[in-house]
Amino acid sequence: MLRTPTPLSSNVVRHTKRLWRQFGIFWLGAIAVGLAAVYYARLIDWGYHTFIEQQRERPWLPLLVTPALAAAASWLTRRFFRGAEGSGIPQVIATLHTRPGETGARLLTFRILFGKILVSFIGILGGFTIGREGPTVQVGAALMFNLRRLYPRSTALIERQLVLAGAAAGLSAAFNTPLAGIVFAIEELTRSFEARASGVLITAIIIAGVIALGLNGNYTYFGTINVGTQFPDSLALAVLLTAVVTGIAGGVFGWLLLNTSRWLPAPLCKLSAERPVAFAALCGLVIAVVGLISGGTTFGSGYSEARGLLDGHEQLSMFYPLLKMVSMVGSYLPGIPGGIFAPSLSIGAGFGNVLHTVFNSMQLQMLIALAMVGYMAAVTQSPITAFVIVVEMINGHALVIALMATALVSSRVSAFFTPPLYESLARRYMAPLPSAAAAAAAGHHQNLPEPLEHAVSDTTDDQASADNATTSDQGTDTHADADTDPPRR
Repeated sequence: MLRTPTPLSSNVVRHTKRLWRQFGIFWLGAIAVGLAAVYYARLIDWGYHTFIEQQRERPWLPLLVTPALAAAASWLTRRFFRGAEGSGIPQVIATLHTRPGETGARLLTFRILFGKILVSFIGILGGFTIGREGPTVQVGAALMFNLRRLYPRSTALIERQLVLAGAAAGLSAAFNTPLAGIVFAIEELTRSFEARASGVLITAIIIAGVIALGLNGNYTYFGTINVGTQFPDSLALAVLLTAVVTGIAGGVFGWLLLNTSRWLPAPLCKLSAERPVAFAALCGLVIAVVGLISGGTTFGSGYSEARGLLDGHEQLSMFYPLLKMVSMVGSYLPGIPGGIFAPSLSIGAGFGNVLHTVFNSMQLQMLIALAMVGYMAAVTQSPITAFVIVVEMINGHALVIALMATALVSSRVSAFFTPPLYESLARRYMAPLPSAAAAAAAGHHQNLPEPLEHAVSDTTDDQASADNATTSDQGTDTHADADTDPPRR
């Protein structure tokens, strides 16, 4: 019996639907991520400049405004936006390493996306030492994850690819560093399970970067440094010393965040557990006092200070990196949304400024670049990502070997002090977050903000369960319908 030929129009419709599911949804999401990253950046920049203008006119104002906004941000996060705290990268990692549909439904919702933007804006209005790049990663992942509804039958593999593409595109658009977005997706987000960057993932990252480029113009994040072709004889020693200093500093910072109960006085731990909003106000007061001591240089993400040092227009105290670290720790103890990328780069620039007193025959810009990549690699323990980000941000291709060596050594030095920060914090999100009422009833540990959680203790079983869940998800992916298959890796 002869089969009736399929009409040409049906084949065209079917093929169009398949292309839309394989490419169109990812590209649509990339455009949305690029737009969100640009306008989120403008909002944060406006908030920071508003704070600085008011602070310059009334130097005493942060003593009132910063504690008040810290308390408001903490209350909003705990009351309405649990899961939005911190940089957002741990939430993305947790989603990728568990069942993405279930975890993403808790951590990558539109409510959390809105809360991430709103509360981090409140934080920057109060002068908190937070960045926008990490939150942009969670915002991008949330935007892409919610596009799963456009698939007739969304699978775990599709959801995982959407989250991965959204997070990487968010970083690409935030820093205008598309290559760093690709490396970040492979090294940081997927380091615990086998994954390769597909063509669709790469094009999504590029599209988000192009959107940011079109709206902001062609630029490098920190400008261009000219180091010439002749390097000083002391470069190797400078690389080693810079890597050790920034590695120790970054490792200590990570240890402070992951082991707060070991160094924070017991009365403050009790205050954090029983009255977290009051604890946040106290942290805000510390940030305000440190800011006044530093002459206002520790307020905000630190981008302007780092850019000023690289351009030669800024003179900072030798104590700037230490004061900035104090302000940065105080900004994360209350558990409000905020990133660590830009503050880490600023602290690294401060260490480069300090090391210039030792290597005064070297260009200051060269030492700053080395210290920025060293401190960032130490904090994240993702040396390749840190290296690529800094190379793309400063157009520092002449320093490729030196920057790479500094990143690798500093990350290893940091590992002596603390495990990887993002992975450690991600483990607390691999189980459902308690409601506010349940957290209050559960007692001390449920009330602690993100950095105060015992994120690195007793996690072996949880990690094994997460890995089993990932394996189970990948096993079920092979049964997806042909029309809903994700792009091939």
